[in-house]
Amino acid sequence: MKILLADDQKLITESLGTFLSNYADDMTVIGVARNGKEAVAMSAEHHPDIILMDVLMPGMDGVEAVKIIKEKYPDIKVIMLSTYAEDEYVRAALVGGASGYLLKDISPTELITAIRALNNNVIQISPELVRNMVQQKYNGEEKTVITEKELPWLKTLTKREREIFTLLATGYDNEQIAEKLFLALQTVKNHVSVIYSKLGVKDRFEIIRLANQN
Repeated sequence: MKILLADDQKLITESLGTFLSNYADDMTVIGVARNGKEAVAMSAEHHPDIILMDVLMPGMDGVEAVKIIKEKYPDIKVIMLSTYAEDEYVRAALVGGASGYLLKDISPTELITAIRALNNNVIQISPELVRNMVQQKYNGEEKTVITEKELPWLKTLTKREREIFTLLATGYDNEQIAEKLFLALQTVKNHVSVIYSKLGVKDRFEIIRLANQN
């Protein structure tokens, strides 16, 4: 995998480059961009498989850069790697075409795992970011069920399917859903397949994006 690093902090890029070179035989860092404009230019020149993109950089930020890159080179995958967990950055990056958003406190080994997973088309988003995007608070209490009034298309789902949809959208995996709702794992898998079919989505990222857009 050809990896492009886009970050204006030299220490970050040097550390990442060294770690990936030493511990990921299947990855090669082909360049370092110091801002979004350089990332766009280097994408044209080197056509990396994956870009690790910072959010805030001088000149052109990562959010603007990912929009341009995905428009011109849709097969390039971009992971936003940032210290910022604010909803506005996460939403803008994902809507702009980023295939993942991870916080910089992720461990190096977790990052390598995430890059490999993304290369196999598994979307990568820090679980805490997913919960922040979707969960809201009313009168001091977390909202745990998305209602039909808020998302009219949910009327196609049964009550149980809505519960599972909400948990999917807030970052739970099948095992966690089964434990939380006291269901057999296979039962959860069956419900998830039905939800995908009814809503016309193919993976959890599309579930998250569907809830997020609404």
